[in-house]
Amino acid sequence: MAASAGPALDVAYPFRVLYCGNCTLPIEYCEYHPEHDKCKQWLEKNLPVEFEKLCKAADISTDEAGEEKKRQKRGGKGIVKARKKDDGPKQVCLSRAPRGKKKSVTVVTGLNSFNIDLKVASKFFGTKFACGSSVTGDDEIVIQGDVKDELFDIIPEKWPEIDEDFIEDLGDLKR
Repeated sequence: MAASAGPALDVAYPFRVLYCGNCTLPIEYCEYHPEHDKCKQWLEKNLPVEFEKLCKAADISTDEAGEEKKRQKRGGKGIVKARKKDDGPKQVCLSRAPRGKKKSVTVVTGLNSFNIDLKVASKFFGTKFACGSSVTGDDEIVIQGDVKDELFDIIPEKWPEIDEDFIEDLGDLKR
């Protein structure tokens, strides 16, 4: 059977694509989003007819043994990671660690709890102090040199949401 050159008879043109209000994907792809349950809630509330269609389609897609289809766990760059919400104490910790015999580095932790991009902060510190600065962990920036005392003034000036009371000096630490 050859494919027809014109439009299909059973399809209405132009296509109308419905998008999810939670994940902004077309509603057929919500099941691949990490927050699929929130998508279901939004769909049930705002588009109940489409929700029923998708529920019926999901019932058909189960295997003969009654098990649901297994989702692929691994993924590449296209997967959306769910953000972690830290309800812990918001505190910026500054410390100095030795590097070699006479040299030292300054370690800044806790900026991530204030939703500050660590790469941007690292770049700012490197240009401000004319030294090397890098993100080394989940919530850790290492600045070359002993600049701990200057950071007490610079951090609240650059990021007003961080008060001086939220900055703690941990002293000298071993790395």
